[in-house]
Amino acid sequence: MKDQVRYGGGAAGIERAEIVLVREAYSPHRHDTYALGMTLGGVQAFDYRGAARASVEGNVFVLHPDEVHDGHPGTEAGLAYRALYVAPHLIADALGGGALPFLAEPVSADPRLVRAMRTAMAGFDDAIGEIQATEIVTTLADALAAIARPGAPSAPVRTNRPAMERVAALIDGEPAENVGIAEMEGVSGHDRWTLFRQFPAVYGVSPYRYAVMRRLDRARGLIRAGSSLADAAAAAGFSDQSHLTRQFRATYGFSPGRWRRMVTGQ
Repeated sequence: MKDQVRYGGGAAGIERAEIVLVREAYSPHRHDTYALGMTLGGVQAFDYRGAARASVEGNVFVLHPDEVHDGHPGTEAGLAYRALYVAPHLIADALGGGALPFLAEPVSADPRLVRAMRTAMAGFDDAIGEIQATEIVTTLADALAAIARPGAPSAPVRTNRPAMERVAALIDGEPAENVGIAEMEGVSGHDRWTLFRQFPAVYGVSPYRYAVMRRLDRARGLIRAGSSLADAAAAAGFSDQSHLTRQFRATYGFSPGRWRRMVTGQ
């Protein structure tokens, strides 16, 4: 390993990075965002709120806005992690205003937080569209709020099924188009945060994932009909063939080229 910082796709108020530290170390500093990280390997050692902390593979750490911290490898083997920086106002908006959630313990293996980070890191190298950004913020805000209030009962998600069906129909009708959040809000009659909580309760996946799956359905049909991978990617609404390949492999376990050979025998 060598010291490296690689930035992934981002969006307004959301930044992603993959960081490897072997010899380098952070001096004390602070962010004006939530700074979260998922440790991929090694030991991530840092001082935070007057105590020494350590995060290992599978852990997620949460650093709150304006809190001073440093960071360095905890062993000679170095460390690798993926970081997520989210503007506090996005978290506040998703939770309907009020105080920002605060986690007393910065290192966690809570499955809700792990899931939120995995959601945030999906398609790391791709730009984050409006729909995916809303999913990232909603999932993260709900996880932070739940962990910040241990023991508080979870309110059941009430669903307006007809409204969610209208959202699904909107996506079904334009799978290759970037359906906007405003359009979803318009057909459902709900704000984006309510919509992104209700839709998975009806369809089992977020609107973002539902839209990706419909695009993949279209791409598969085109590929089976003889389209080139590049043409299928463009017609299905992917930014390029590489984008299609990443999403295809993440969903089906094969590259689209390998899948085509298996299906057609060619």
